[in-house]
Amino acid sequence: MAAPAGPIDALLDIPDGPGPFPGVVVVHDAIGYGPDKESINAHVAAAGYIAITPNLFARGGRARCVIKVMRELLTQRGHSLDDILAARDYLLSMPQCTGKVGIAGFCMGGQFALVMSPKGFGASAPFYGAPLPRNLSETLDGACPIVASFGARDPLGIGAPKKLQRVLEQKGIPSDVKVYPRVGHSFANKLPAQPLLRVTGFGYNETATQDAWARVFGFFREHLQT
Repeated sequence: MAAPAGPIDALLDIPDGPGPFPGVVVVHDAIGYGPDKESINAHVAAAGYIAITPNLFARGGRARCVIKVMRELLTQRGHSLDDILAARDYLLSMPQCTGKVGIAGFCMGGQFALVMSPKGFGASAPFYGAPLPRNLSETLDGACPIVASFGARDPLGIGAPKKLQRVLEQKGIPSDVKVYPRVGHSFANKLPAQPLLRVTGFGYNETATQDAWARVFGFFREHLQT
């Protein structure tokens, strides 16, 4: 995929059928994209959306890239933001795309989904996108509709859902913010070492995941398919 700082690799899945389809840019977490992200990308496509996950760690070793990308997330400028916009533009250039594109992200990617919500997307779906971006109110100026999912046991997200909901209501941004009880961070990601993750307030939960995706796809149908 072409990007301002040079080409990067990306996962791309296209739904079956004649189309056209809306698109969704999926932003991975700090783990990067592996089998879990491949599964998520395919899941989004199976729901009727052209799904693309750009590799934000494509330029250099993973450890160095994590630090760089997190810094860019904090400052809200840099190659990673350009790469996400390039992924959006790639979808818009596809003849199979309707011209409407949403964004979804997990953990670090959820924070990007919030930061990028005013930048030409039709809907945004952050999964446990905490800690919330700095200057949240200013960050969400002109934001698209947002459907957000959090875990009540997430040690990184204490207070985040209420704060996000308050700002969204103040700005009149259409939204659906839900907190899932008894689950923590990364509840929608099948990461390694699940027993240890659950002890630390992280870990996959099938019931919460299915409900969250049902909400996201219902929200996307309303804002990307009409």
